Amino acid sequence: MRVLNAALRFFLKFRIRQIHDYMKNPAKAQEKWFQRLINKAQQTQWGRKYDYKSIQSIDTFQKRVPLSTYDELKLYIQQMMHGKTNILWPGRVRWFSKSSGTTSDKSKFLPVSYENLNKCHLKGPHDTMAMWYYQQPDTKILANAKGLIMGGTHNSFQANPKTRVGDVSAIMLENMPSYGRFFHVPDLKTALMEDWEAKIEKMAHIAIKHNITNIGGVPTWTMVLFRKILEITGKQHILEVFPNFEVYMHGGVSFEPYRNQFRTFLPDSKVQFRETYNASEGYFASQYAPLDKDMLLFLDNGVFYEFVPVSELNKEDPKAYTVDNVELDKNYALVISTNTGLWRYVIGDTIKFTSLKPHKIQITGRTKHFINVFGEEVMVGNTDKALAKVCQQLGINVKEYTVAPIFLSQHGKGGHEWLIELEPTSPNEKVNLAKFQYLLDKELQKINSDYEAKRHKDIALDELKINLMPKGAFHLWLKKKGKYGGQHKVPRLSNSRKYLEEILAISHQLY
Repeated sequence: MRVLNAALRFFLKFRIRQIHDYMKNPAKAQEKWFQRLINKAQQTQWGRKYDYKSIQSIDTFQKRVPLSTYDELKLYIQQMMHGKTNILWPGRVRWFSKSSGTTSDKSKFLPVSYENLNKCHLKGPHDTMAMWYYQQPDTKILANAKGLIMGGTHNSFQANPKTRVGDVSAIMLENMPSYGRFFHVPDLKTALMEDWEAKIEKMAHIAIKHNITNIGGVPTWTMVLFRKILEITGKQHILEVFPNFEVYMHGGVSFEPYRNQFRTFLPDSKVQFRETYNASEGYFASQYAPLDKDMLLFLDNGVFYEFVPVSELNKEDPKAYTVDNVELDKNYALVISTNTGLWRYVIGDTIKFTSLKPHKIQITGRTKHFINVFGEEVMVGNTDKALAKVCQQLGINVKEYTVAPIFLSQHGKGGHEWLIELEPTSPNEKVNLAKFQYLLDKELQKINSDYEAKRHKDIALDELKINLMPKGAFHLWLKKKGKYGGQHKVPRLSNSRKYLEEILAISHQLY
């Protein structure tokens, strides 16, 4: 184990030099990957369609190849899932990640080639670890210690059993380099269990036998695991179980509504929380420094990035920018071309740059997960921030939430309805609902000027309405949708009342 640790440290030191190189030369790194991707895909069905052989510049590429959504690529991906070769990417693609970016009934299946696994999905954790070691030279994170990963599951594709589909976390675990198994628990069989309640139970019993120093996973499911560990051990907080714990790597949803709860679980300021941007489509970014919440965009990971201003997205010919001409603090829809055949693919996330030297980003929301029924343009970043601020003021913790519009009626104004499940901080916790609503509404107005304008003197919108949900309402809804566990998550914002009405109906069963 000591030799393995030394070898890994040497590799990570080598990798941080490469990271620093593209931090200084971002356009050069992106030009390199653009040329590699175009050259590699010339003889694919897609490459022949758009004559990749004659494309010599990014400008030509942008003019010739349209932006793609899943609907535009769906028929190509279906051919790949049925075993056809050289469709969007050379050769045969065996793995497909099942997108959990939405909890609608329809799922998206995204190709994950071996090049994509090695140069993006699995390279991302190495780069994240390289940055950690660079910033924390005295870390003992892998010295006679283990990391714990919360993964999903994968299965055979019914129409073609040679194809495997599942959560990207499960695909990464299945294809993890053999040396990585020495540093992580649980065992692969446990990590890939389909029954999440049974998996959490077993993971907790396994974890408490080890010196756990780091955990990676979605906040909601990590909290479920933490509670199970404390239930088994009878301890007050996680550091009593894992005294050498150093860092929690989180992603999938905004961490802000959960930050205070995690500090209760891990009550030592030396324990760090670090955000990663590991999506079904790729591993795109990670927090670079302990005091900097923004994430470094990975520019040497098999991905060519473009950035479309959100205001341009629905235009006939939207303008797309590359890393060398983006602006600070502007909302962009993220567009990717990857070494798995997603070409000019609009993944659905919106980001903004907080630094250009180097390129650091924040995720600001989803292109479809927002509320703009009355011109208020409320993004998930607004609601996360407002809710975190008010919860801190009132000393309460939120477990889950979702928001939908209250549509205009003949005799009333519109508004926003919130469903919120609280995480009790004490057995007899009481919440002043009227105060909660008032403060949240005021905080949201401070953050979003469009919402503030619509709320002015109650002319267009009434004060938001909060419904407190019974314990387990959101998880029961996820179970009924077949979306329990893994990277599945509750949609925060929607222009429709569909999700909200479904959760309300389920909540009545729990009273």
